[in-house]
Amino acid sequence: MTRFTEPATSRFLRIQEADLELNIHYNDCDPGTTSETVVMLHGSGPGASGWANFNRNIEPLTDAGYRVILLDCPGWSKSDSIVCRGSRSELNARTLKGLVDQLNLDRVHILGNSMGAHSAVAFALNHPERVAKLVLMGGGTGGASPFVPMPTEGIKLIQNLYRDPTIDNLRKMMSVFVYDPSDLTETLYQTRLDNMLSRRDHLDNFVASLTANPKQFPDVGPRLGEIKAQTLVIWGRNDRFVPMDTGLRLIAGIANSQLHVFNNCGHWAQWEHAPTFNRMVLDFLGH
Repeated sequence: MTRFTEPATSRFLRIQEADLELNIHYNDCDPGTTSETVVMLHGSGPGASGWANFNRNIEPLTDAGYRVILLDCPGWSKSDSIVCRGSRSELNARTLKGLVDQLNLDRVHILGNSMGAHSAVAFALNHPERVAKLVLMGGGTGGASPFVPMPTEGIKLIQNLYRDPTIDNLRKMMSVFVYDPSDLTETLYQTRLDNMLSRRDHLDNFVASLTANPKQFPDVGPRLGEIKAQTLVIWGRNDRFVPMDTGLRLIAGIANSQLHVFNNCGHWAQWEHAPTFNRMVLDFLGH
């Protein structure tokens, strides 16, 4: 738990996206003691939000003096919905640019999980001067794995859940999302399902986006060498959504990078191994 609450930190701003003006939600956890900001970007699962993805990681950072901003990307949580016909990574990066501009943030640390990691890389490639350090978990670039059949088991389950959002399909997806699903409570399942069903427009538009462009997260492997920011790559050895060799590609391409692999860990390292994850991120950001 954190001394900050979701309702108390809930904020909105307007972002221009082509001919659309989108209402974008974010949570702002500001201890008021530092000029350094960490922006956290969530993954693409139905019912996801910044708060749901990172509630185990907020307090250690704010206690250390960091301002923590949890951005809900277009098409998730309380943010407006959209059909993305191009790169979802680039769309989210443009949204992040709008947020840092409107909040007058010069340089930010970016912590991204899965889709959030893809989006963080896209932002770093387009706006390197606005990036301090990067933490990437379970994502960062697209492309096929030479070792694991694509799409992966997890991606198939997540796409099926978008098309048929039932508690049974949610359980199937979550059973491979984390290494040990016994930690997942009935309350978590029900809350996630309620979040999904409360925004049918998000579900429908995600499916429409996949129909318009099946490759929402393009392979930016050839451009990774452009990233100069210090980068911490974190992976679960048992990740059944994005294979671990993607993490190896990231550290091969990003010169100033390091990799940590958690054993007995799926696609949600910041939740499954929160205490160690939090200590590692604090050390990385502080040195």
